[in-house]
Amino acid sequence: MVNWLIFNETNGFGKFPYLSPMLSKKTKYGLKALAFLASQPNREPVQIAEVAKHENISQKFLESILLTLRRNGFLGSKKGKGGGYYLIKSPEEIQMTAVMRVLEGPIAMVPCVSLNFYEKCDDCPDETACSVHKLMLKVRDANLEVYRNTTLADVIS
Repeated sequence: MVNWLIFNETNGFGKFPYLSPMLSKKTKYGLKALAFLASQPNREPVQIAEVAKHENISQKFLESILLTLRRNGFLGSKKGKGGGYYLIKSPEEIQMTAVMRVLEGPIAMVPCVSLNFYEKCDDCPDETACSVHKLMLKVRDANLEVYRNTTLADVIS
């Protein structure tokens, strides 16, 4: 998989961040943490320190990522003895499209091809004649094909 760099309005891509071909550490670590949690028997809670150590991730950074995943319905958490984070859904129910959108933002590399965050490009008078638009539609569709047909269960198998 390639890395994703986030572009935003400060570098000319509208008010939503758009992806370039680089996977952020946040997403990479989020995927690794989800895979580790998915491999736990009976979805038992796992402490952040254990996940961080096993996946070689900064514990502080991992806390932020797991909180994002919890707030978006992928994980649950339990406090106290025997506590930690655990998957709420089965790995078969967790599609990579949802994970990527939560951790990375829009899947499209430019706003004019985004399914959920469409914006017309300021520098393009006619999308139907734009060569970049045509190419980015193909890239978006190829990425979506992979993400839609891949679940967390596929990632850990």
